Amino acid sequence: METTEELSARTLSRVSRRLMPFLFALYVFAYLDRVNVGYAALFIRRELSFSDTVYGTGAGLFFLSYALFEVPSNLILLRVGPRRWIGLLMAIWGVISASMPLVHTPFQFYLLRFLLGAAEAGFFPGIVLYLTYWFPKQQRARAVARFMAATAIAGVIGAPLSNLLFRLDGVAGIAGWKWLFVGEGVPSILLGTLVFWVLTDTPHEASWLSADERNWLIETLTSEQANIPDKHSMHLRDVWRNSMLWRLAFIYFAISVGLYSLSLWLPVVLKQISHASDARVILLTAVPYLAATIAMLWIAHSSDKRQKRRWYLVASLIAAMLGFILSAWLANPWLAMASLSLATAGIWGGFGPFWSMPTSMLRGTAAAGGIAIINSVGGLGGFCGPYLMGAVSDATHNFHAALLTAAGLLLLAALVAARLRAI
Repeated sequence: METTEELSARTLSRVSRRLMPFLFALYVFAYLDRVNVGYAALFIRRELSFSDTVYGTGAGLFFLSYALFEVPSNLILLRVGPRRWIGLLMAIWGVISASMPLVHTPFQFYLLRFLLGAAEAGFFPGIVLYLTYWFPKQQRARAVARFMAATAIAGVIGAPLSNLLFRLDGVAGIAGWKWLFVGEGVPSILLGTLVFWVLTDTPHEASWLSADERNWLIETLTSEQANIPDKHSMHLRDVWRNSMLWRLAFIYFAISVGLYSLSLWLPVVLKQISHASDARVILLTAVPYLAATIAMLWIAHSSDKRQKRRWYLVASLIAAMLGFILSAWLANPWLAMASLSLATAGIWGGFGPFWSMPTSMLRGTAAAGGIAIINSVGGLGGFCGPYLMGAVSDATHNFHAALLTAAGLLLLAALVAARLRAI
């Protein structure tokens, strides 16, 4: 007779095989559409005569609209269901991203980045919430990390893919950087249409699970939700007064400053450090993302195994801080590259333990709103990081002060994380 452990392993294995590869593919292209402007930065700044401040502002504006629309978008998802809402959003932002070749002025650049952020706002917090419908808390950090590893893998595959699209320069009289946006925007449109057929909203509707698998999963998740204290099933208006949520939000703000300072400026920073050709610089960006992928998956696995979220998060933040400090001080290009790889490993490594915290503490409307609020505050960090990098570069002709500022924020985040109650 099959034991409960065998049934749970079989069920979660089937859920993982069914959902995770597709969700991973969705996030790869979502993240590429968000940060491919970083690959194009070397060309946009030159061909459109954009200053570093203009580029940094436009790159960061994505995150202002992202922050504004996250909470309402996640609440809409609760009403209409993940499948319909995520599929619609993905098709919309694919169209917006593929329209970037139409940009000629700073205002047009700002407008499309703002609209792209509004369209993408509901995707990440929606998927984090969606994963709580399918994975018990003991496996949630690994599920989140496997999903979020797409952001690191997007950097690994985005480098050669972007380089390939840049080589279409002149085809049909179109610049290579314009082919980049079209070539990475169209897959999002296609994947968005597939969402309607591939995803299942809840385990209750999962005809691809056997009856015993479906019943075990529903009972397990229902029991976990029932064991979350009532104070964490509050009305949305009460979520705003939850002190734990705001501490998590600050931590994610600092993480996002570091994350998008790197991802939206990495090719430019590497160009300044290495003085290599544009094509070589774009390929070099894959190295830090590869380090990030390895760190993310290993830390998430260890965090789930030991159920020590807080200290894994603190260690990741300290590693990222050291990476930023060393990259600002080291003159040797290869040592600076190693430092940037340490910074990316630390930032991405913290995602699994971090996102297991709010999903284990909140439920119902509080979970939907709380996750979106945390990610919205992170969105503000996503604006501040790229803007700071651009403004500092224009003022000082290097990125040292911006990198050290990000390091300082990560240190503060590590101190706040160390004082969280044990999770």
